[in-house]
Amino acid sequence: MTADAVRVPTRAEVPASDTWDLTTLFETDATWEAAFVVWQGEVDRFAQCRGRLGESPAVLLEFLRFETDFERQGDRLGTFAFLKETEDLANSAYQGMKARYLGIAARAGEASSFSRPELLALPPDALARTLADPALAEYKLLLERVVRYRPYTLSDKEERLLALQLESAQTAREVFGQLTNADMKFGTIVFEGRTLELSHATYASCLEKPDRELRKAAFHTYYAEFADHANTLATTLSGSVKQDVYNAKVRNYGSAREAALFPDQVPLGVYDNLIAAVRANLPAVHKYYGIRQRAMNLPELHFYDTYVPILTEFRKVTPWDDAVELVLESLRPLGEEYTETLAAGLRGRWCDRYENKGKRSGAFSSGCYDSDPFILMNYKPDVLDDVFTLTHEAGHSLHTHSSKRQPYQYANYTIFVAEVASTFNEQLLAKTLMERATSDRERAYYLNKEIDGMRATIVRQTMFAEFEKIIHEQAEANEPLTLESLRQTYRSLLETYLGPGMTLDDEQSLECLRIPHFYGAFYVYKYATGLAAAIALSQKVLNGGPADLAAYLNFLRSGSSQDPLDLLRDAGVDLATPEPVDAALKHFGKLVDELDGLLA
Repeated sequence: MTADAVRVPTRAEVPASDTWDLTTLFETDATWEAAFVVWQGEVDRFAQCRGRLGESPAVLLEFLRFETDFERQGDRLGTFAFLKETEDLANSAYQGMKARYLGIAARAGEASSFSRPELLALPPDALARTLADPALAEYKLLLERVVRYRPYTLSDKEERLLALQLESAQTAREVFGQLTNADMKFGTIVFEGRTLELSHATYASCLEKPDRELRKAAFHTYYAEFADHANTLATTLSGSVKQDVYNAKVRNYGSAREAALFPDQVPLGVYDNLIAAVRANLPAVHKYYGIRQRAMNLPELHFYDTYVPILTEFRKVTPWDDAVELVLESLRPLGEEYTETLAAGLRGRWCDRYENKGKRSGAFSSGCYDSDPFILMNYKPDVLDDVFTLTHEAGHSLHTHSSKRQPYQYANYTIFVAEVASTFNEQLLAKTLMERATSDRERAYYLNKEIDGMRATIVRQTMFAEFEKIIHEQAEANEPLTLESLRQTYRSLLETYLGPGMTLDDEQSLECLRIPHFYGAFYVYKYATGLAAAIALSQKVLNGGPADLAAYLNFLRSGSSQDPLDLLRDAGVDLATPEPVDAALKHFGKLVDELDGLLA
């Protein structure tokens, strides 16, 4: 193979048809600049409203409309700057554009920070009359959500002190990021006669390789670096947990977990039901590990044996246009409007398709109220996961596109429901691939992929969620979080979730020190509940009638016009009960049984 055949192109060398069209945001950098200057000049208008929000509903309405318009214009500016920077992270002009946007956004946040304390300082009767005024109808739900925070909002002086320490409160997260992404060096291993430098990305890639000695070497080499920094990482994680506990206590929440779940109005029982349901269904997970060990003919099953496909002979090439057709075919149950909208976007200029030098890695969906819902990909035709990534991000984009039926202030959906639309699409793609399989072994390959996806998203993320719950409760009980206690807690969970058939390496307990999400505590459970909801809703759409489809499409159009649990309940799934998670894991068990039969 020639050097030219594998050379990554520069941004300038990528055909325009393979890139997104950001002119729907701003025609040129110059038009962005002109709009930015106007927006920047608006920041000082916030000061004109300070101290006046309680004067009358008319004054409050004027402020809310100004704030809404300011945020909407800022979203356009920020989206353009962020997307332009991701095209080539080495482009200093767009780095500067993004930095300037963030600087003014921070100034605006400070300038408008008076609004919540000022509203909540109104006497309850006066505030109730204000909220009931018909003139404020378009903002009634937004204002009611502000009022919810009354019990957890402090005096102006106390709020100012807390605001002043926001930056320092991020120290643990920042130290973790710098240490694990910049300072730690993970060494090298030999692969196919060449030396491979390990990183977070290459380590994950090695775990998917059929060569077991490579997987084993990558695992032990990677974790040797974490062992060398274990005390520092344990102290950093402990500091992050203590900060969570402090933030909750100072605002009078019952616990750090309660504080984290409060914005979405999610009861603690939802979190606890998730853990209980997963634990009750762990025998199916343990059975799967036994099937994997037998099918791979391994004397022992180690963690580094759990990410490689059981069947490795299926490696298909799916060019972009074919991937788009496959995704659209799988999504036909969602109706013509959904698929035609998506087809126009994917065949048009919504998506930045392929890798170029300096481009951000991975994939995402990003847009704003006044733009297309853009998708960043680094699509590789020989990687099946990239087809799943495409339909996943397309789910986010159609969710964003559909939510524009709401007014701007209610169009942004919460993280709690965000993963439903994306993993829903993955469910439909998996079903289509399994139906199109031409042999039992090909079907088993897709089953294995589906099972591993559920295991990683529902089971593994729930284990993470239970770890977060335990260590925060320990901190709240004034128990020290030491390296040894963290490892013991995590190993106990590994033994429970992975089961007696898994051989645990001593290094495996160090995994608790490398999970970035632990520095944004009580977030990962949303991945598990999101997939459980997506499985339930996809089954309703596939097996139900027009009313089930209408309910799901209405969910996509609802933005944040209701609280997350209410949105999902109206769509047909009640996460306030254990049933959706239990049903998803029963489905998991059926997939495991089918895989067992096909491999036998």
